Amino acid sequence: MTNWIPDLSEGAGPLYLRLAEQIERGIESGVLAKGAKLPPQRNLAFDLGVTLGTVSRAYALARERGLVSGEVGRGTYVLAREPADPQPSRSSATGDMEGTRETETPPGKLHFDATAAPDVGQGEAIARLCAEIGRDHPHELMDYTRRFPEHWAQAGSQWLAGGTFQPGPENIVPTLGVHAAAIAVIAAVTSPGDSIAFEHLTYSQVARSASLLGRRIALVRSDESGLIPEEFERVCAQRHPRLLFAMPVLQNPTLAVMPAGRRAAIAEIARRYNVWLIEDNLYGALTDDPGPLLAELAPERTFHLGGLSKSVAPGVRGGWIACPPSYGRRIRVAHRMLSGGLPFLLAELSARLVLSGEAEAIRARCIAENNARLALVHKALAGHHFRSSPNVPFIWLNLPEPWLSGTFKKAASEEGVLIDDADEFKAGRSDQVFHHVRLGTSAPPNREETARGLGIVRRLLDHGEAGYDSLD
Repeated sequence: MTNWIPDLSEGAGPLYLRLAEQIERGIESGVLAKGAKLPPQRNLAFDLGVTLGTVSRAYALARERGLVSGEVGRGTYVLAREPADPQPSRSSATGDMEGTRETETPPGKLHFDATAAPDVGQGEAIARLCAEIGRDHPHELMDYTRRFPEHWAQAGSQWLAGGTFQPGPENIVPTLGVHAAAIAVIAAVTSPGDSIAFEHLTYSQVARSASLLGRRIALVRSDESGLIPEEFERVCAQRHPRLLFAMPVLQNPTLAVMPAGRRAAIAEIARRYNVWLIEDNLYGALTDDPGPLLAELAPERTFHLGGLSKSVAPGVRGGWIACPPSYGRRIRVAHRMLSGGLPFLLAELSARLVLSGEAEAIRARCIAENNARLALVHKALAGHHFRSSPNVPFIWLNLPEPWLSGTFKKAASEEGVLIDDADEFKAGRSDQVFHHVRLGTSAPPNREETARGLGIVRRLLDHGEAGYDSLD
């Protein structure tokens, strides 16, 4: 289809981004069918009245997103979209809240696209506690949740505490996981049309959910040490965000840990510009970070979030918010209106796991399993560059030349391994290109399958580009 000419008057942002979006829309609408040849870059540049560099950047971005492939001397062609499996199968996120991606995947593929707590036999303790709850509270299980027992907040206070941070039970709101907690805060303290600040790469499902609620996204640049205070202040001055979503400890997906000085600077900037803070500390439960937390530096404006999905069991959906003083009721109402209410069984189960000590024991076993699998990663991928952290079930893998993030993801999928490319974590349209993928290690059923999947990834890193048509 060499006569395809897109309309770049639609959309916003740089022309190369608009062109890449038009390519994606054309593929989704069927205008650009599987195997269709895109116009030669020079021809399209002439027809559109843009530079050759604009078209080249757009084609490169489309390749990175796994939309097209290039064949030397032949041109650029539309790739086939993988068909959905008509049979019910495991979600691509294996219970992660990253599983708001409702894609179904063919059976037999190895899931390296999830970071939930590994299976270490916690089902036995969960089953026992569920039986006890059924015995002790038969009527509550058969009705809507009409009360919030004090021990639910006590459990959250105990689980979220760390170092000098000791949130009072009076400021704790139990939630249906950390994702629901973040959305409840966004709905409660911002209004449609408000801007919310996110890092370019982050847990993007919160940003996408915020967009559905009518909030606008403002992107803040980061580096290897996390969010950059000067960039946050620049965005505050120019975009006036009402809220910042941040992961200072073990940021997802980059594993950055924000130094104490940066945290203090972020807190001070937020105070100066009257910006609310969401501090997602979900992965922080896997490490002993010395702090201080944003909730300690700016307690009057920070909503501190934590839960059980990464360190105990994702299916329990246990989560808590430590709110600024006097904001607990407001957040609880927003959470109920958005989620439909907190199931008694899950809230009671989460509380009993924590207060009985079972959650702490399970966390220790999960950390041990995570570290055993990380040892497999270091052995299998020795010589390649990646970022990892003790206790954490994923790495941030730097792809060697000439791999692009999207094409590596597609190549791995064709070999039976599901991973997440950089685009999965983009909070909005970003002009930054990240030649990385995130590899989660907790979802494969055992260490043998983990090692097998890592072997496939290693072969692709070493030799895959020679047999995969990802180059122009």
